[in-house]
Amino acid sequence: MTLQEGLRVRLAGDTRLTDWVAMTEDPTGPAGPAGAVAGSLSLAAGTEGTVVRVVEHDRQTEGSREYERLKSLLDAYGAGMPAESRKQLEEKVAGLEPAWTAYRAEPLRVTVRVRFDNGFILDDAREDLFDSDPDYESDSV
Repeated sequence: MTLQEGLRVRLAGDTRLTDWVAMTEDPTGPAGPAGAVAGSLSLAAGTEGTVVRVVEHDRQTEGSREYERLKSLLDAYGAGMPAESRKQLEEKVAGLEPAWTAYRAEPLRVTVRVRFDNGFILDDAREDLFDSDPDYESDSV
């Protein structure tokens, strides 16, 4: 599934969030020092909201980037290169091919920020936590 900004989504399953919470109020107030509260929040499956932001996390390694760069160089200028230089470049490209193959086999990681109708915002959530209804898009984000 590919989520887009403005798309209406629903939580696919019950989701429980737990973590330490940073307090935004005065740390000397009745709640105690900032960050001293542990919390838990449960959101029920079917909770609806709107996708506010989509982030694609490219996990390309240095080896796969170098493969891409050298392969492009070889494809563009290989025919006009001296034979020995071309052979060296082909060897480097061949040596980096496993890194490129591994990179291409790995699925792209996508996270989203969703503003739920109840006012909560869930950020950096995996897109597979949500079901979408393409017929019900929001006009405002």
